[in-house]
Amino acid sequence: MILIREISPETLRLLNRIYRSSKKHQVRQRAQFFILLQQGYKIPKLSTIFSVTKPTLYNWINGWEQCGILGLYDKPGRGRNPTFTSEQEEQIYAWVQASPIQLNKVLAQIKEAWDITISKRTLKRLIKRLGMSWHRFRRTPAGRPLETEYQEKKLELEELERRDAAGEISLYYMDESGFGLIPCIPYGWQPIGQYVHLLSCMGKRLNVLGFLRKNLDFEVYVSEQTINSDVVINCIDTLFLDHSEPVFIVADNASIHTSNSIYFKSQEWAERGIHIFYLPTYSPHLNLIEKLWKFMKYYWIEIDAYKSWSSLVEYVERVLNGIGEEYKINFV
Repeated sequence: MILIREISPETLRLLNRIYRSSKKHQVRQRAQFFILLQQGYKIPKLSTIFSVTKPTLYNWINGWEQCGILGLYDKPGRGRNPTFTSEQEEQIYAWVQASPIQLNKVLAQIKEAWDITISKRTLKRLIKRLGMSWHRFRRTPAGRPLETEYQEKKLELEELERRDAAGEISLYYMDESGFGLIPCIPYGWQPIGQYVHLLSCMGKRLNVLGFLRKNLDFEVYVSEQTINSDVVINCIDTLFLDHSEPVFIVADNASIHTSNSIYFKSQEWAERGIHIFYLPTYSPHLNLIEKLWKFMKYYWIEIDAYKSWSSLVEYVERVLNGIGEEYKINFV
């Protein structure tokens, strides 16, 4: 096959670059076709290689003769016309946001509004093209902090973090969490059409009170009993009995952190160089230890831990003891 529009060495280099890097499969395929054609491959052989008919290859050649490199690309207007206009797609996007689980409701709205019937699979493809994906919802606080209080506290916390990094103070993040035989359901790789079933049952709860530094120094109290203000006081008195620099403990506004007993005790602690820094309301993301609990529940505790109570206790204690060595978080 002799091309009227010759393939110069410069054009051949461009074709090779297009073949390696173009995001469109058809363009890469056509670029490779002309590379092989230049190397002396015949049309019957190329028809087999690309699994297309000879007329299709001649159409590619005609596009090359007429437009050169531009002939590798489909002209605007080719292919099936879109089912929905841009305005309709915006409306579908809004409907999916309003009903993110019930796609059947969205299909009914499409049918009612425009008398268009599509399958759920087609709707899912459209949703993905509109920039949505299927992933887990996230819990969020029920309210929002006061903006002025939030910004002031955030700046104060950043200053404490700076002083901690400079060795002027010891900054700890304090919080409680609980572990039971009702597991947090993580995502995981599973065979298509099959599901990994996690045992789930009501039962006892393992309660944990933790004190975490940004360098992953970690102190923890574990009990099957409820953690209350008295437990918090005893832990602080025990853990910080001897310290060389001021200690600041970051805490949320849970009732066990703001009770009268904590309030009166905080005056004594202040004289000993121990200070409680309360976060603004509805701001759990500012407490770094919350990220630790998340990693434990969703990533570090294996699904085998939920087979029995003794297995869960053993696994939780193993993870708690391994924080900073085997289990690490990069707080950026």
